[in-house]
Amino acid sequence: MAVRLPRPRRFDVYVALGGLLGGLLLWGVGLATRPHTEAYVLLPGRWPVLLPLFVMAGCELLRRTAPRTALLIGTPAIVLDTVTQGNLVTILMYTDLMYAAVLYGPPASAHRIPRITGLLSVAGAVVPFAVWREPEALLIGVVTGLVSFGPAATGLIVRNHRDAAEAARLRAAQTALLAEMDRTQAVTAERARMARELHDMVANHLSAIAIHSTAALSLDDPKTSQDALVVIRENSVEGLAEMRRLIGILRDSSGDVEPSAAPTLDGLGALVDGARTNGLDVTLDAERSEVPAPVELAAYRIVQESLTNALKHAAPGRVTVSLARRDGSLVVSVTSPYGDRDAPRAPGSGAGLVGMRERVALLDGTFEAAPEDSPEGKIWVVRATLPVSHSAEGDTA
Repeated sequence: MAVRLPRPRRFDVYVALGGLLGGLLLWGVGLATRPHTEAYVLLPGRWPVLLPLFVMAGCELLRRTAPRTALLIGTPAIVLDTVTQGNLVTILMYTDLMYAAVLYGPPASAHRIPRITGLLSVAGAVVPFAVWREPEALLIGVVTGLVSFGPAATGLIVRNHRDAAEAARLRAAQTALLAEMDRTQAVTAERARMARELHDMVANHLSAIAIHSTAALSLDDPKTSQDALVVIRENSVEGLAEMRRLIGILRDSSGDVEPSAAPTLDGLGALVDGARTNGLDVTLDAERSEVPAPVELAAYRIVQESLTNALKHAAPGRVTVSLARRDGSLVVSVTSPYGDRDAPRAPGSGAGLVGMRERVALLDGTFEAAPEDSPEGKIWVVRATLPVSHSAEGDTA
């Protein structure tokens, strides 16, 4: 089966054509590298010079597509050129083949060829000098080095620089990719944080508004409607204020706007009072203790969301909120009656439970929300265990 050589590159075609035309021009005007009268010109005359010239020009077509093959074919051609009158262009094209074999060839050849040509250059200087004992004999090694080792070493230097530049480009591309991945993760985390914060800040007020407006519409009692409107107004004003604060922070690009202070466990009393105003029967049992700010914020948001869920879904009865320190953790527990309710019910999307679970996970804590049996009947329990020993560096916002 015939072996098809790869198609030569356009630049290589120009190099081969230019070398051939230049060699023919020197041949035509009668310029040769040595006179035909020298003893080692085994093939005298002008015509033998053309054979290595044409062979070398053909090898130039393969200088990048098959550099080792081109060098293997060109080496006998340069040897043949040495036993003729010689052509300078043939020698120049051979140096280019040597350079291309190192630059474009396999890595093994790129390191092997300079070593071989270096040894040949040394041998070309030492052996003739040892045989003839003439200083001029050293010129054979010099010429051999200029024709073979010089181009090979140059090709190796250029290849090393090219590989280093390619490695730097790949590192830059990988760094850019990692930076883009980090940016995407940061954007995703920020969106999740904003979603949690927006839900916790506004959902409670909107749920109270929805429930009390439904009650006002379903009962034909002016006193009930008046009380419902008062609660609706209070929750709408507070919800708008919190929404404005959040929007102001998000719209400020200069960073001059100071973010509002994060809620703390000291605000649980006001939070419970607000829940009572909205119609919940809430009791608070909280042990006062110093905990890291991320844990404090997470505990506050969990209680806030649990009270919102109790307002929307709990059956009539007492809601209990308790916070206690146990074994290096802050345990937050909110219980509410579980079952059918006759009062208006606000729709829920489940985002509250997702947000609470995310906050606890960021602190490496545990979270559960499920119905349980108790002596008073079936209750819904939200329980979160927040480690406080290594949470100072966390961030649940």
